[in-house]
Amino acid sequence: MKITGIELRRIAMPLVTPFRTSFGTETERDVLLVRVVTPDAEGWAECVAMSEPLYSPEHVDGAAEVLRRFLIPALPADADAYGAGRAMEPFKGHRMAKAALETAVLDARLRAGGQSLASFLGASADRVPSGVSVGIMGSVPELLDTVGGYLAEGYVRIKLKIEPGWDLEPVGAVRERFGADLLLQVDANAAYTLTDASHLARLDEFGLLLIEQPLANDDMVQHAELAKRLRTPICLDESIDSAAHAAAAITLGACSIINVKPGRIGGYLEARRIHDLARAHGVALWCGGMLETGIGRAANLALAAMPGFTLPGDISASRRYYATDITPPFELQDGYIGVPTGPGIGVDPVQDVLKEVTTATEWIPF
Repeated sequence: MKITGIELRRIAMPLVTPFRTSFGTETERDVLLVRVVTPDAEGWAECVAMSEPLYSPEHVDGAAEVLRRFLIPALPADADAYGAGRAMEPFKGHRMAKAALETAVLDARLRAGGQSLASFLGASADRVPSGVSVGIMGSVPELLDTVGGYLAEGYVRIKLKIEPGWDLEPVGAVRERFGADLLLQVDANAAYTLTDASHLARLDEFGLLLIEQPLANDDMVQHAELAKRLRTPICLDESIDSAAHAAAAITLGACSIINVKPGRIGGYLEARRIHDLARAHGVALWCGGMLETGIGRAANLALAAMPGFTLPGDISASRRYYATDITPPFELQDGYIGVPTGPGIGVDPVQDVLKEVTTATEWIPF
């Protein structure tokens, strides 16, 4: 099965509400989609790079450029996902761009063979528990109303974004309002330093599942030191961009939980390597989110259905972020979302919707 061409498609997806974190506020996603075309099937993938290099050094314009100039020209026409990974390996970094191309190739191959991504990865569940990530709000009452709304919809876990000045009070208010049984965790997106250890230790009283990425992404040693000072488990996100980094973090004691985002680590093959490593060392996993459309959400559901993903992830219903998704919408049912069972990622774009939100396309023939 040879690749005949690859399409890079940009779409503009307005968010239902602005999403604020410690590194910025998003109101619309400028999404790069990759479509790999073969005589037997088409494969789809979503690049999760943001418009600006705030979450990571990557950004969507840069991802499109590195795909166009370097990664796609290096790809053998008969490559499978493993071959795609080998072809891209000489190029440093750009894991989100690499993940998109590898995943689109993998999706095309699996569709041609009639196998689902969930089956390929070794998933053991047909549905996954759904948590929701709540951005930084303008006030505590607004936050409480928002959290209450998500709990009424059936979400089984709440994640609160925090930053200096927005941490103890909102977390305490949510815990007090919704009780000790609420599965609650926080995400700092690297907003603190080790000098804040005593302050962060005050979060221990709220019985959190975890505190995610409290320190800078390159501070594994300081995360290990912070872990000694907190009862709350530390989860790493931005610090983990490969299985090798996951192994280093585990060895150092920098975390006891890992948030796996396939785009951040270079794709689903590397995500499976981290899964196997973490299970061997008793480290809990959960699948994070990057405000994906249905294309990225479908693939993440397959990953989150693997047996090592024991904590609820950030894979929420489509309407959490988008009034109209580019695929048939994913719906929340009793706190869970079903894992697609069709070939590949198991979903296809709705062509009328896709056409409406498309801002640019580029066809690269092989």
